[in-house]
Amino acid sequence: MANVLDLRRRIRSVKNTRQITKAMKMVSAAKLRRAQERALAARPYAKMIASVLESLTRRIEIFDPETGNVRHPLFLTRPEKRVLLVVVSGDKGFAGAFNANILKAGLQFIDASGDKQIDIETVGRKGRDLLRRRYPSAQFADATNEEGATHNVRQERSGRIELMPDHPGMLLKLEADKVFEMAENIVSLYVHEEIDAAYIVYNEFKSVIAQRVVVEKLLPLIRIGSQQLAGAVEPTVEERERAAEAARSAGIPLEEADTHEADEEAKKFGTPNVDYIYEQPPEELFNGLLPQYIASLLYHAMTESVAAEQAARMTAMDSATNNASDMIDAYTLQMNRVRQAAITKEIIEIVSGAAAV
Repeated sequence: MANVLDLRRRIRSVKNTRQITKAMKMVSAAKLRRAQERALAARPYAKMIASVLESLTRRIEIFDPETGNVRHPLFLTRPEKRVLLVVVSGDKGFAGAFNANILKAGLQFIDASGDKQIDIETVGRKGRDLLRRRYPSAQFADATNEEGATHNVRQERSGRIELMPDHPGMLLKLEADKVFEMAENIVSLYVHEEIDAAYIVYNEFKSVIAQRVVVEKLLPLIRIGSQQLAGAVEPTVEERERAAEAARSAGIPLEEADTHEADEEAKKFGTPNVDYIYEQPPEELFNGLLPQYIASLLYHAMTESVAAEQAARMTAMDSATNNASDMIDAYTLQMNRVRQAAITKEIIEIVSGAAAV
């Protein structure tokens, strides 16, 4: 049985740990506020470009009336034999089950894919490290084209599932240019028929208690402006209550931000029943707008994933702080019992000695 000195040492150690977890909780709460503001600021652009494309597709036929071909290959659907899966996880730990839930949803999607060839593109160090232990990486070699330019050529596959080059540190400093470059690469893979579909796994965040892990289809484009969900995992009631308690203690609002006014303004674009005259041909308009639309979907997913990660870390650190307080109370009670037992023993020895005399 531990003595009083050991129990005091344990209490002091747990108190130091509680100070660290409490500080980490407040840091995550501050980062969550900034991440929410960034995600909220990005929504008007995503809504507007979706409205622009929706208006364009209503006024321009997707199929060329002369040739019967699709005006842009991103609207063309084909059997899914080769799939690209983008997994957006976190770069750091201490976020509870945040990364585990995302990777679980991704692995469930892979298991349900049958015999499809899947290329996995990871955003976030945690997802990259785990998937590297499961699947081989795709091999590339330098090649020279007719113009003398050097480019990478993919070698023969070593397995049905392979990892593509990842994007280290993208979520630590999220920049629109890097996201647009990533979107252009995905669009190029689909246009050149190197993949037949593209999906993304991320944590969709609306508020601290309104979030879920989703598998969303990026390509091909079926309906502009609406999510194409291939799967979703809702949090449990217990997880929502724990997140709500952590948010209240940190001063984070539980309600979803009101964007109704901005959404209504975005919907007004292109709604009148009039015909616009476009100077550019439809193919040129789609070539310019569709990659930006895919980039907006990726940027939206990453901003919400960053906010969800900070919310998960805030909740985890709040639970750790509460557990440390409970542990301190338990150790204090045990220390008082041990000390009381020692005092009682000394009193009994003194009384017994006096009685013997």
